[in-house]
Amino acid sequence: MRAGIVGIGRYLPEKIVTNADLEKVLDTSDEWIRTRTGIEERRIAEDTINTSDMAFAAAKDAIENAGISAEEIDLILVATVTPDHPFPSVACMLQEKLGAKKAAAMDVSAACAGFMYGIVTAKQFIETNVYKNVLVVGVEKLSKITDWNDRNTAVLFGDGAGAVVVGPVSDNRGILAFELGADGTGSKHLYQDEYIIMNGREVFKFAVRQMGESCLNVIEKAGLTKEDVDFLIPHQANIRIMEASRQRLELPVEKMSKTVHKYGNTSSASIPISIVEELEAGKIKDDDVIVMVGFGGGLTWGAIAIRWGK
Repeated sequence: MRAGIVGIGRYLPEKIVTNADLEKVLDTSDEWIRTRTGIEERRIAEDTINTSDMAFAAAKDAIENAGISAEEIDLILVATVTPDHPFPSVACMLQEKLGAKKAAAMDVSAACAGFMYGIVTAKQFIETNVYKNVLVVGVEKLSKITDWNDRNTAVLFGDGAGAVVVGPVSDNRGILAFELGADGTGSKHLYQDEYIIMNGREVFKFAVRQMGESCLNVIEKAGLTKEDVDFLIPHQANIRIMEASRQRLELPVEKMSKTVHKYGNTSSASIPISIVEELEAGKIKDDDVIVMVGFGGGLTWGAIAIRWGK
């Protein structure tokens, strides 16, 4: 039995904050932000919208897209570093909101790589025939831990949620290979005190190296070559980091997902949000080989090669 993605959903707040808006309150410029990050605008959740609310909206759509009911969900995994409360988990709050009475529930904390950790965890439960349907949500309300007076970080982050249902798929489809990793010695370069603290130079160097290496590693583990890859979905943190991964795979520009210009860095939500975006745009088709790759605070990273379809 092979596990794959059988349902998708996402949620994006309505409020848009543009680079021009940030120019009014920070010593920065649209040109500076765009050329260094690729970001033009980001979505920011209202104070009345919590992380669990965004997770619920995305999860509801993913369950409906999978053609199942909430009561058929066996496990809920929520990747987030911005929970409503230290406890209960967002996953438990989501279980109640969905009415997923039979589901176990827990949060996964691996920062921007959290969604990858969640998918790989779901894979184990599916392929060992323990569970049939696992809901994995990447969701962040980064606006509440962003210092809006810090021009180095305030321009980067946004809010949003993406969700998938992981379940059994036909033999030739599903997750072909994965890689997860962590390097705790780099924790000092990206962490939360009251707000997000980041050593941008060190994180950039790590991400450019690790994202490219992980892409190549996961392709090799899957018994594939770079020529077999149809589409790349990198964590939407910075266009220069994303481009480095694309170039390592020798893919044309049109074969890489790019949503960072519209949504900024939404941490664990960025890859599932991008999946929905590219499916809706018709850029991902059944039997395409997709590589998803992300990195985050920890430092953590993860990559997955998947043959798309049920």
